[in-house]
Amino acid sequence: MENKSNPIVSICGLTKKFRTSNSGPQFEVLKKINLQIQANEFVAIIGPSGSGKSTLMNIMGLLDHFDEGEYFLDGMNVKDLTEIEKASIRNSKISFIFQNFNLLPRLTAYENVEVPLIYQGISRVKRNKKITEALERVGLSDRMKHKPAELSGGQKQRVAIARGLVTNAPIIIADEPTGALDSKTGENIMELLKELNEQGKTIIMITHNPILAKQSDRTLVIKDGDLSTMEVFS
Repeated sequence: MENKSNPIVSICGLTKKFRTSNSGPQFEVLKKINLQIQANEFVAIIGPSGSGKSTLMNIMGLLDHFDEGEYFLDGMNVKDLTEIEKASIRNSKISFIFQNFNLLPRLTAYENVEVPLIYQGISRVKRNKKITEALERVGLSDRMKHKPAELSGGQKQRVAIARGLVTNAPIIIADEPTGALDSKTGENIMELLKELNEQGKTIIMITHNPILAKQSDRTLVIKDGDLSTMEVFS
C-alpha cells in the first residue's frame, strides 16, 4: 500500500454540538477531534452506540456540518462549501455503503446502481457499461432486473456496494457493512472491501464490532466523542 504525503482526510480540532431542545443546554458529541487518513488506507472507527462515531461519519461524508475546527477533504477546506457544492463532491469523491442498504424499493438492482450516474449526467450508453461491470464485479449479473424485495440481505448489500463502485469515487465510507448479514455473507463483504482497498480505494469503516475492525489497517476507538480516549491499534 502506497500512501500520499498529503492525507485524503485531515481533521483538526473538530467539534460538533447538539441541543436537546430549543431552550436546553448544548452538549458536545464530538470534542476537538484530530484525525488524518492517508489515501489507500483501510481505517476502522469503532465505538459503542452514542460514542459519536456515526456523527463523525456523517461529517466526513459531508452529510452533516460541524461547529468548530477544520476539515480538509483531499486538500479542500469543506467548512464554507454550499450544500450544492457538497452534493457535487459527495457524488465524485465519496461512495457510501449503508447498513440498511438505502435502496429504492420500486427500482431494480440495475436502476438503483444507475441513480448516482444520472446525477453525474453520464450518457445512457456509458451508464449501461458502468452498471453492468459493477454488478458483475459483485456477483449479481443475474439479478439486475430484481427489485430489493426479491433479493436476500447479502444481495442487497452487494447492490449497495455496486452503487458505491459505479462512480469510481476514491473514498468508500461503509457504515456497519455486515451488521444485517449472516456470518458467511459478512465475510464475503469484508473480502470485497479488502479487495477494493488493494485496488486503491480508501476505506473508512464504521463499526461496533472489534473482530471486523481488526481486519483494517488501522483501528480508531472513539469514546464519548473525546479524542483523549481514542486509542489506535495496529
